[in-house]
Amino acid sequence: MRGRLSLAFLWLCTLFFVGCKSSEKASEGSSVAISWKLISNFTDTPSGFKARFVFKNNGSETLGNKGWTLYFNMSPRPILASKTPSPATVEHINGDWYKLTPNESFELKPGASLEIPYEASVAIIKETDAPMGLYFVHTDGKEEKIEEVADYTVEPFTEKEQILRGSNDQVPLPTAAYQYQQNAGLSLVSPEQLPVLIPSPVKVTKTAGSVSLTKEWPIYYAKGLANEATFLAQQLQVLTGTSFTTKEGTSTEQRIQLSTGSVAVNGVTSEAYQLNVAANGIQIVGSDAAGVFYGVESLLALAPVAAYQKATAPLALPQVQIEDAPRFKFRSMHFDVCRNFQTKETVKRVLDLLAFYKINHLLFYLTEDEAWRLEIKSLPELTEVGSHRQHTAGMQTAALHPAYGSGPHADAKGKYGSGYYTRQDFIDILKYAQERHIQIIPEIGFPGHSRAAIKSMEARYERFMKEGKTKEAEEFRLIDPEDKSVYSSAQAFKDNVICVARESAYHFFETVIADVAKMYDEAGLKLTVLHVGGDEVPQGVWTKSPMVDELLKKHPEIKGPRYLQSYFFGQMLHRLKKYNLEIHGWEEVALNVDASGQYVANPDFVGKRVVPYIWNNVFDVDLGYRMANAGYPVVLCNVTNLYMDLAYNNDPKEPGLYWGGFVGPKNAWTFAPYDFAKTTYTNSLGKPLDFTGKQKLKNRQNILGLEAQLWSETVKGRDMMEYYVLPKLIGFAESAWAAERPWETIENRDQREKSMQTGWNVFANTLAQRELPRLSYWNNGYNYRIPTPGAVLENGTLQANAEYPGLQIRYTTDGSEPGPQSTLYQSPVPVQGTVKLKCFDSAGKSSRMVTVGK
Repeated sequence: MRGRLSLAFLWLCTLFFVGCKSSEKASEGSSVAISWKLISNFTDTPSGFKARFVFKNNGSETLGNKGWTLYFNMSPRPILASKTPSPATVEHINGDWYKLTPNESFELKPGASLEIPYEASVAIIKETDAPMGLYFVHTDGKEEKIEEVADYTVEPFTEKEQILRGSNDQVPLPTAAYQYQQNAGLSLVSPEQLPVLIPSPVKVTKTAGSVSLTKEWPIYYAKGLANEATFLAQQLQVLTGTSFTTKEGTSTEQRIQLSTGSVAVNGVTSEAYQLNVAANGIQIVGSDAAGVFYGVESLLALAPVAAYQKATAPLALPQVQIEDAPRFKFRSMHFDVCRNFQTKETVKRVLDLLAFYKINHLLFYLTEDEAWRLEIKSLPELTEVGSHRQHTAGMQTAALHPAYGSGPHADAKGKYGSGYYTRQDFIDILKYAQERHIQIIPEIGFPGHSRAAIKSMEARYERFMKEGKTKEAEEFRLIDPEDKSVYSSAQAFKDNVICVARESAYHFFETVIADVAKMYDEAGLKLTVLHVGGDEVPQGVWTKSPMVDELLKKHPEIKGPRYLQSYFFGQMLHRLKKYNLEIHGWEEVALNVDASGQYVANPDFVGKRVVPYIWNNVFDVDLGYRMANAGYPVVLCNVTNLYMDLAYNNDPKEPGLYWGGFVGPKNAWTFAPYDFAKTTYTNSLGKPLDFTGKQKLKNRQNILGLEAQLWSETVKGRDMMEYYVLPKLIGFAESAWAAERPWETIENRDQREKSMQTGWNVFANTLAQRELPRLSYWNNGYNYRIPTPGAVLENGTLQANAEYPGLQIRYTTDGSEPGPQSTLYQSPVPVQGTVKLKCFDSAGKSSRMVTVGK
């Protein structure tokens, strides 16, 4: 893994004038303090917002109207033309990159303050939406000086017009009283009523008593299971503090025995296992090595939480017989490391989580507009240029500008814009995943979301042209330099789509895939599945490209620019045949646009080992089922239930996106894959989804599996990533692995919701009483989220409850923040004045604080 600038990159910076003369911080920060406030989402513009910056000059010199620009990142929103004169103008540059420039009237004297209002479309309700990564660029016409804003404040969102997205927003305000109402149907259950492990096994038979496991129990394993035996021995050493021996073969002594055999559970013969924990020994029999591994993970999950907190020998395990197999053979997590980088060590922690909860794929999102994260030996510019973000002279420069608050300096500490995985890093990750029976699916996305690749290859082009090597310069170029098409992508990029008419674009793609395949070979694996992206190619692209015009003349069967994506995908399928790959992609790769502008399944790729991933169940509610009914094997990754980057709720302090709604572990747990209309009722604004006349699923066998998504626009660092993922991932694991829940097939809504609530109550108890406390200790601890308590104060009586029964609620009445020793709430209690409350789990981890009363 690389997080530092290479010498080659520094040379490229100098060559392409991207501001590297200012790569060192000019000072400790600007003498201008800046605050930002969201004024209101209730504006004359539907779904727009009003905001304002306030500049305060803490220096000794006047800040005038020339020679400076303020740059920043902000959740992408179109800026509206100002209706009244303003001392400065806010402009969108590209993606989430903006600038503020002074107008003629701008003058900020020492000690003075100046307000700069502006308006934009698309409401914002999160503090993570606010401008970030602010820095000044001062210029005297010869040289630039970069000065980061050291004193910057985002004012809290406290009013209704800041929390709701206008008058159409029907999602209730996130008050403690509302949470209390939501928690009302939950109650504490005894540990004996909890499932023995998560995800829930198909069949569990408990026997009275327990087994005391010590190092005297050797681990015997059948041929081909050395990896699983070694893994078990390593984990048991952590839990007991003692070493366990492993031996190939069998024994009749008191031991742990790992073997494969004829195992079928619910008719499933892949990844199935039987686990028997008895006084005379522990047996794990799998239908294959993966089944044995999942039996091992189940055995480890039976260990008491106390053993994860502190090594305990002997290890007490319940006597139990388990028969288990997955509901879906494809259980995946998508992991975006492009928008904000995560280290190799963090990736391994994620893989540990996936393995523990029996998730067997990781879609590794390695290329995007904002970064290219994988070293490609034959194209070093991809990481020398494409893995670093810094201030640039503009969007035309052959380099990557700041994004998501990464700031003006490529390698600033505490930022996550720069970094990449070396070949060896990637090979290490592949091996680590393989040991845990997880298949890494690399995503190399085209033709959209390709800005990092485009800019990297433009840097390569410019370098070779300066050397007079035109052929080499053109070899991997990805754009038509004469293209005048105007477009804006879903993330507001104006230059992120490759030219599908260039042969060099296909050559680039094939070169990258060849190198990725070699990395799999070096890891002792074979690349069998490739995800090619293919999503969000914007309207207007390729419409004014001379190269594309020539292509369309040669191929009149292509009906126009909007059909070029299907053409490109077909070309890539043909060229990748030699790798014998199963090709995965976002839903658009298997769609066409009909005469009315609606998406319809493209029959051309049915039966050609193409697997579309369907996220869209908000704007096109039955798309996933239409694709499955059309013959495609599909992966469901419905935004309303499985997007882990969506915020837990609409509290402004709760980070995350919300364009598809709000997602917590209950949303993931209640997902009904074969009829999601039964549990998915509303869109992002809280309005009912309309399933009238929509297709039902006819071909269940075409639901290949499920995927939970983590896009990282708002995710900064490991702790924040884990906060987003946990405990949502645990709810997802239950939906992906466990057998169909009874409520999934109940037609009557009232009866279904009653059954669902009963099941959720048990699951929520399991989170509080076992899963989260374990995560606090295991693997040096994960940064999971504890939900805030629900509470009301009526007639001088405090009533409170928890979203996960088993969490402790502690409160104060003296204005202080509750801590682990604060008063424990146990039942309604009379109080006076203002009450502050927090939830705590048994490991001492707490939620954010809520306040009720005056």
